[in-house]
Amino acid sequence: MAVEHAARARSDADSAARRAAVEVRALRAGEVAQAARLLTAIWGNPTIEPPLMVALEHSGAYVAGAFAAGEPDRMVGACVGYFAQPLGQALHSHVAGVAPGTERRGVGMAMKLHQRAWALERGLTRITWTFDPLVSRNAAFNIERLGVDIDEYLVDFYGEMSDGVNAGQGSDRLLAAWRLDKPLPTRPPAASTEAARPDAVARDQTPPHRERHSASASALEPGSSGDPRVRVPDPSAPEIAIAVPPDIEALRRERPESAARWRGAVRGAMVPLLDRGWRVTGFHDHHYLLGRP
Repeated sequence: MAVEHAARARSDADSAARRAAVEVRALRAGEVAQAARLLTAIWGNPTIEPPLMVALEHSGAYVAGAFAAGEPDRMVGACVGYFAQPLGQALHSHVAGVAPGTERRGVGMAMKLHQRAWALERGLTRITWTFDPLVSRNAAFNIERLGVDIDEYLVDFYGEMSDGVNAGQGSDRLLAAWRLDKPLPTRPPAASTEAARPDAVARDQTPPHRERHSASASALEPGSSGDPRVRVPDPSAPEIAIAVPPDIEALRRERPESAARWRGAVRGAMVPLLDRGWRVTGFHDHHYLLGRP
């Protein structure tokens, strides 16, 4: 069965790479500096140094890049991961991103499916990574496109960050766990998403079943000013919806105080529910959906 899963995953990865017009492969030692420059261009300062990538690759960890088809020297994506607990079962994907200007081409999906095939071929059964719960496109990609489970809400996980994306905004993260033996979720053929930034992220899409959250009890919604509005959900509701801003990056640039209020509000709404055993079951129309224990 493991061999069958790995073969199917490799086929999926190859198909995604063809659709995105890229080749995804392990990086050579002479290519990691280019990957470091690419990741710096995405975040505004260095995220991982070339010598560390060389050491990780040499030790057998995952250090890969996506190259434009027909242009083998033009890297358009990079991803770095390392083995995690439980050893022999899990890979932790530390950083991933695609070059500015190449969004919505499917490069991010091609990289994630390559990583999935790579892990299965080495006997691993899950990949974990973290992502900012406020970034709607990341949540849509991870939960709806890849079908990850949300294992934990990590409060201020990295401490104070100084890069151009996260500076001054706190570093709360959701821990995604991707079970590699599960089939990918089905989705409408016209929908489109794209991975673009840290921890396997994606451009937003109109998710399937947009109306689902309207039937849920809501714990958090945007108010008329765009700031978060806390609500008391129906305690008997089988599902609770928690809103996030449609574009938190724009909000951070234009109204950083409002962005900071969203950080506290989402944390305050989600953490108590997860602590009581509620589980994230979906993400639709910029709303997390949490199901009753």
